Amino acid sequence: SASASLGHPDPFAEHTWLRDDGTHGGGNRLSVGDTAVFDRGSVNVSQVHYDDMPDKRLGSATALSTIIHPKHPHAPSIHMHVSWTEMRDGSGYWRVMADLNPAIVESAPKDAYQAAVREAAGSTWDDGAAQGDRYFTIPALSRTRGVVHFYLERYKTADDAADTALARGVIEASIDAYCRLLPQCVQTHGEPTADDRRRQLDYHTVYLLQVLTLDRGTTSGLLVHDQNDVGIMGSLPSHVDRELLASWAGRVEPVQPATWRRPAARATSTPRWIEAIQAAQEKGRTMPVVPRIEIPPSIPSRGFQVFFASAAPFGTEISISTSPGASCSAAIRATASVII
Repeated sequence: SASASLGHPDPFAEHTWLRDDGTHGGGNRLSVGDTAVFDRGSVNVSQVHYDDMPDKRLGSATALSTIIHPKHPHAPSIHMHVSWTEMRDGSGYWRVMADLNPAIVESAPKDAYQAAVREAAGSTWDDGAAQGDRYFTIPALSRTRGVVHFYLERYKTADDAADTALARGVIEASIDAYCRLLPQCVQTHGEPTADDRRRQLDYHTVYLLQVLTLDRGTTSGLLVHDQNDVGIMGSLPSHVDRELLASWAGRVEPVQPATWRRPAARATSTPRWIEAIQAAQEKGRTMPVVPRIEIPPSIPSRGFQVFFASAAPFGTEISISTSPGASCSAAIRATASVII
């Protein structure tokens, strides 16, 4: 392994979790942290299925996700994800992601990693690279997270065998390239300087901002169920700069109030958010484990109005209702305080 080649064969600890006591799947999480080589590392294998619920459009979803944050500032972080989602009618699609995330950008490891993934991606490279660049854009900072991005969403052609080979090939190429460059980056550079550590901490702060405000997989995973919270949050580095993070508050537009006219239901509360997200998954708007996202998500900057509703819109924490009647713009107001 890469860590063994550096003289530190750090073992990953395995943890098992179950979805609804195993009725609807679960997974294994392998994690490591605070070692000579790794700041944080997490490999997640997860599976969800609804064999006992034939009314759901989703049949099953299986995913492998990996994030590694090395200890050395000159060694880049890596993120990879591959998953297969199958619907009740037998149709399905792949989701493939591979991205390199250096705190200190150097051309040699960047070029080597990009060349390996590009070769494996073949004719899908241009579309995957463009979609990856969009997905990992952070509008508030006018930059992207990482320097090499590849992302295929809902990928499916008429050739199932070729699709499987592509998904496997991209991930294996990403793994092999990273296992080569990680020890090279560490061995090329000596003991990190204070400036190196500062630049790494700054980048880890960027990483945190992107994951917690823009990554829908993280957000929906935390809200839909609480059976793998540690695994979901395993993508985060161990430390960030709190002051730097706070300094960006003015660049991120806050969620705006939502007005609600002529409601047909009484007040609701926090659990309704989760019910709404679960309902969305069951009806096919998003998928558990591998939520659909085709464009980079953005934090809403405008309020919205609901003229008729059978329940409070999800994302509203408090709502006050009156009996249905004539429209009155000032009668009802619910403030969305959580980013969905």
